Amino acid sequence: MLESPRAAGRHTAPADDDSGPDGLRPVIGDSWERLRRLGLDPERGRNAYRLSPADLEHRRRQTQLAEILPVLRSTLLAPTSGTPLILAVADADGHVLWHEGERALRRTAENIGFDSGARWVEDEVGTNGIGTALRTGRPMQVHSTEHYLRSHHGWTCVAAPVHDPRTGRLAGVLDLSGPARTMAPYLFQLAVTAARLAEAELRARQLEVLHQLRTVAAPLLARLGEPAIVVDQAGWTAATVGLPPVPRLRLPAQGWGGAPVHWLPSLGECAVEPLADGWLIRPLNTNAGAVEEQTVGARIRLDLSAPDRPELLVSGSVGSWSHTLSPRHAELLLLLCMHREGRTAAQLAEALFGDPARTVTVRAEISRLRRYLGGLLDHRPYRLTRSADVTVTGPGDPYDLLPGSSGPWVRELRAGLLAGTTRLPSALPPIPQPPSPLSAQPLISQPLSAQPLSSAASWSSVGPATASAASETQR
Repeated sequence: MLESPRAAGRHTAPADDDSGPDGLRPVIGDSWERLRRLGLDPERGRNAYRLSPADLEHRRRQTQLAEILPVLRSTLLAPTSGTPLILAVADADGHVLWHEGERALRRTAENIGFDSGARWVEDEVGTNGIGTALRTGRPMQVHSTEHYLRSHHGWTCVAAPVHDPRTGRLAGVLDLSGPARTMAPYLFQLAVTAARLAEAELRARQLEVLHQLRTVAAPLLARLGEPAIVVDQAGWTAATVGLPPVPRLRLPAQGWGGAPVHWLPSLGECAVEPLADGWLIRPLNTNAGAVEEQTVGARIRLDLSAPDRPELLVSGSVGSWSHTLSPRHAELLLLLCMHREGRTAAQLAEALFGDPARTVTVRAEISRLRRYLGGLLDHRPYRLTRSADVTVTGPGDPYDLLPGSSGPWVRELRAGLLAGTTRLPSALPPIPQPPSPLSAQPLISQPLSAQPLSSAASWSSVGPATASAASETQR
């Protein structure tokens, strides 16, 4: 639930000599600590980058959110609501593309640089609804003095990410902002619901495109006489014959290139041909054993360098592909990358949720992962295949390692990375370290529960470990 203005007013404002942001929610405290270490001045911030009028118009035309803007206006800016609001729509880079609402309120917002064309990201304007939702990938409410910049303390903003249903990638953020004293508690849920409405509208448009592709593909598949599948440009299935139906194939991130044969995780080597606004894909060998053999020598890289876009990249002699991961799948794969010997469902549940009994949830997520990992994911225990070379690319700041996750294991890993007692798997040989009580054993193989946390000064804002909320709504 939203905190009351009275409770939020007890939060301390950032100060250079504070040892930690006392009394803040962990997600806000982590943001403040990160910004303090980046040297962001709470009085002035930084000169935020602004789009030129031409660039702003270009981005508006490019984003899919323009298609559902009329629905958002009619839903969120109803004159009968009685609450003064600004509706802002930002793209995945944090640029405010639309900024609408009462004219007097918009003029007040312009005094703090909050208007169309401004880039509203944490590194430039501090903790805020849009920027913090972009960094964590979760719906956010930032009320009054939870803003890092003091000039923003008179405002409250609630924001929710919107994802492209075709690719799973972040399309942008919807934000509702207004004076802190007048914001109603229901606005947080309203913003989350509006984001889901936007995604549903985009999904409906995608289904229309798939239906058109299916109409074109049906006569061809009927004459083909061999297993085949037709997918759109993002890999979503329009029609199939002779193959188990799958919702989506994972296509190469870099495109097909000019080669007529490509390798896909679930089908092995396939012949690929363009068809209308999609692709006709014919597996050349549907034997499960042959598909699994093609994973030998694969290189798996988990790229967590972008806080809002975890990516899995697989390459080998048979081809390469990549996939944008959900927060939960990124957590699971990071666990499996760090523990190559494998983990049981109970161990994974304990690490992710602090509850070893939540094995049903873990098994369901592993099943979804297997759809595009295929033979790269073993079981009993769950682990990445031993024949693969596994590396993890982390962010420059440990606070940016899966920032939307509050799972016990992820929080402990961040602390170990910050303290230098843990390192992520790398293709490079480890840097020699002088003997010490903390480095007497290989760091990666140490149980993370035995690794010390960082100093209280650096992590006073983290708070007690809580169950993971990477795929849950921030309240």
